[in-house]
Amino acid sequence: MATRAPKDACDLLDADHRAVKKMFKEYEELMNARGRSVPQKKMDLARQICHEVTVHAQIEEEIFYPALRAVLKDTDMLAEAQVEHQSAKDLIAQLEGASEADEMFDAKVTVLGEYIDHHVKEERNEIFPKARSARKLDLMAMRDDLMARKEELMGETA
Repeated sequence: MATRAPKDACDLLDADHRAVKKMFKEYEELMNARGRSVPQKKMDLARQICHEVTVHAQIEEEIFYPALRAVLKDTDMLAEAQVEHQSAKDLIAQLEGASEADEMFDAKVTVLGEYIDHHVKEERNEIFPKARSARKLDLMAMRDDLMARKEELMGETA
């Protein structure tokens, strides 16, 4: 299946959502797996999830949300999204500080996945439609800005 270029900023952000959801599913499968290499695989995958979510949240906070704030009258949903980001960042900090993938580690990854699912639904159902209907917003140019910033951030810790 060939991947097509995202049409606009919302498509780009949603592609990130799908990629991270896939990683959470992989982690869930590892939680039920057995073997000596499983704990390390879980740690590695969790770190990858944390990195992807952190970069995604940062590009939304630096580029997407400020642009929306500038053109939307009702910004309550953006404030809520930023609070959700902070909750995710708090869990990410705990995960990144962990030395082993134990029962609490698994629980934290699971809860992080639930936070992200909730956040994604709100973006898809509320924020993206409002962004797309905002006439003063150039979501094509913003897509390019988001992609460039994401590449920059992914390279910082790769």
